[in-house]
Amino acid sequence: MNFLKTVGRSLGLGLSEKPSYTVVESKDGYEERKYAAAKWVSTTVEGMSVNGAGNTGFWRLFNYIAGANELGTKVDMTAPVATRVVPGAGPNCESTFTVSFYVPPKHQESPPAPTGNDVFIESFPEMTVYASSFGGFADDEKWIEHARVLSEKLKHNNIHQEFYFTARYDSPFKLFNRLNEVWFVKKD
Repeated sequence: MNFLKTVGRSLGLGLSEKPSYTVVESKDGYEERKYAAAKWVSTTVEGMSVNGAGNTGFWRLFNYIAGANELGTKVDMTAPVATRVVPGAGPNCESTFTVSFYVPPKHQESPPAPTGNDVFIESFPEMTVYASSFGGFADDEKWIEHARVLSEKLKHNNIHQEFYFTARYDSPFKLFNRLNEVWFVKKD
């Protein structure tokens, strides 16, 4: 029964924990948010597709929350599944995707260490993020287009342009009222 409960949570049933942030400003179709420093469990995947890398990374991280950690502890699924995208040098080059689950508050102080050698705990510093939301199912073209549009809106802001984040909030089985976001991080 515990396995089914974990799978249900991972598929979007009862996702309640999210990283905390405050909205600094909303304008022109995006929000400026200040996120608190937090720990995330992550894995890195090289590839051509954010969705392909996201699927590979999701299952590695799912194994961690299902108990593939030093304590054999089940860890609650959180939202969003965030993916840091570092684009390749050209149109036919692999990109680097770091897929991450937010570590829930009860494990923030001391998350169980992963047992998989391709999974690691990462500390995200306090950061200011510009987030643009959109609905539906996001394919690679939609992620790239939404990132392009948001980067254009932010062209006069001091942002990291060498990477951006995609954020998925919903299970692939959720058909309506889906939430996706693209994030750019403000430089200090």
